[in-house]
Amino acid sequence: MTDRPATPLLDQVSTPEQLRRLERGQLRQLADELRSETISAVSVTGGHLGAGLGVVELTVALHYVFETPRDTLIWDVGHQAYPHKILTGRRDRIRTLRQGGGLSGFTRRAESEFDPFGAAHSSTSISAALGFAVANQLSGAPGKAVAVIGDGAMSAGMAYEAMNNAQAAGNRLVVILNDNDMSIAPPVGGLSNYLARLVSSDKYLTVRHLAQRFARKLPRRLHILARKIEEFARGLATGGTLFEELGFYYVGPVDGHNVDQLVKILENVRDADDGPMLVHVVTRKGKGYGPAEAAADKYHGVQKFDVVSGVQAKAEPGPPSYTGVFAKALLAEAERDDKVVAITAAMPSGTGLDKFGERFPDRMFDVGIAEQHGVTFAAGLAAQGYRPFCAIYSTFLQRAYDQVVHDVAIQNLPVRFAMDRAGLVGADGATHCGAFDLAYLCTLPNFTVMAAADEAELVHMVHTMALHDTGPIAVRYPRGNGVGVALPKLPERLEIGKGRIVREGKKVAILSLGTRLEEALKAADMLDGRGLSATVADLRFAKPLDEALIRRLLATHEVAVTVEEAAIGGFGAHVLTMASDEGLIDSGLKLRTLRLPDRFQDQDKPDKQIAEAGLDAAGIVETVLKALRHNSAGVIEGARA
Repeated sequence: MTDRPATPLLDQVSTPEQLRRLERGQLRQLADELRSETISAVSVTGGHLGAGLGVVELTVALHYVFETPRDTLIWDVGHQAYPHKILTGRRDRIRTLRQGGGLSGFTRRAESEFDPFGAAHSSTSISAALGFAVANQLSGAPGKAVAVIGDGAMSAGMAYEAMNNAQAAGNRLVVILNDNDMSIAPPVGGLSNYLARLVSSDKYLTVRHLAQRFARKLPRRLHILARKIEEFARGLATGGTLFEELGFYYVGPVDGHNVDQLVKILENVRDADDGPMLVHVVTRKGKGYGPAEAAADKYHGVQKFDVVSGVQAKAEPGPPSYTGVFAKALLAEAERDDKVVAITAAMPSGTGLDKFGERFPDRMFDVGIAEQHGVTFAAGLAAQGYRPFCAIYSTFLQRAYDQVVHDVAIQNLPVRFAMDRAGLVGADGATHCGAFDLAYLCTLPNFTVMAAADEAELVHMVHTMALHDTGPIAVRYPRGNGVGVALPKLPERLEIGKGRIVREGKKVAILSLGTRLEEALKAADMLDGRGLSATVADLRFAKPLDEALIRRLLATHEVAVTVEEAAIGGFGAHVLTMASDEGLIDSGLKLRTLRLPDRFQDQDKPDKQIAEAGLDAAGIVETVLKALRHNSAGVIEGARA
């Protein structure tokens, strides 16, 4: 009779409390099972794979050592949080990641008590953890706050601002620096693990306290010298001098895949009473899955894939992506003009600038996760006569708004902003949705703001930006593929502030900005089938508005509808302001604005998000019919058919 296979440990662990009941010797097996489950789940859903695989052992060790959720565990960005979700009661839903109605791809407060703080943009975890730690300290509540931050996120100034203030938390704050690029420390092994255990141990800390107490009795000059000698000696062995200067007790570097050693060191850190602690953990992105280890960049974010081969599902063939069109157009401008330079904030491949960097390595600058610096750096280049293109996702440019205002707009410097991922972004949900760029840029004097309706328009707009030297200028374009129009052989310089009529009609005017144009044309066909002749205009510019064109359309049509894939306060709001200022609404015109709803939309398929927002053809038709008071249920339903 054969023995029945043992029940997998992961089947016995659905909460950290159950995890903490395991023997320490079982954690290696649990980590292996957790890694396999993560790979299996992401192969079905797609999503961020490499980062999560790199922190499997760390995730197990953190939940084993700290009493989560009493001890708050905060993951920076959240790309690496899938194993955390599996261990915190969400394994049964892990294959709904990034799907409509499913688990978020990031940590989210509404989703679990084990997600004490939502992750979105990078480099926020230390600040948030400091807030939790100080709150616990002030209230006398038990619990520590643990922030897990990647080495890439340490390129953002916010992380250092938080660390500079960390002394306020005393021993309540622990920062885990996840170094998965070997960018800070050399490879670690037995010696470095030994040193980490030594300097985090109670014996070492006790001796250190005694030495410090003795040193305080020395003359001030000798006291300072003794402290510096101790820090310097430890810094030579461990590399932590920078963090010591910021007020942290540094431990590391530590092998992030040795779960037994991690547990021992984290227990020392948990029990220490030496102020804020920083544990430097070295991991390998994609650890334990060959294809991801071999190509960490390609397996950072993945499509659905075959687990055995690692081959990712290929997207259906179609038009080129807007990102690709932008990159190709910018390369052409750089070939013509050696003053064209490109700047990105840790997203060279995401913005298409990796191709630019290959062709012009001296003219492409990746500033890291430092959008504020990137914008002011671009302003300095522009002040010296260069033509900088800042290619930054719409949602990430929000991080640099102060610099956009003060360093670019007020000085009227010709910085070019290419805002990728403008509008809804599908599976990445609310945190990465580029909803607000029109609202926050169109309010600024000196700015020119464009939105591309299709691939050809984007080529023309990149060319227009390259030649625009009289002030800042921006173009927004969405994630994903274009609509399939042919790219122009030669780009056209657009007249600033001039739109175009795409279709002539008489009764209804649809004023479209950006990639809603295709749906606007479909809506015009649907309205025409009801005997409602519709004009469709592509305004091209959200600022300055084509006032002459808008004035004519509002004066000659019974109903006018503005359409934009952006939040309230953008294009439609500026059209309404113009119409109000000029008294055009007083004439009985029915003017309506369509934009994104005043809420954060959850992740879903892009077409479902668009329909939910009412920005598809049916939504446009429905708005027109309501404006004309043709609002019986039958007519409205017919519009959606």
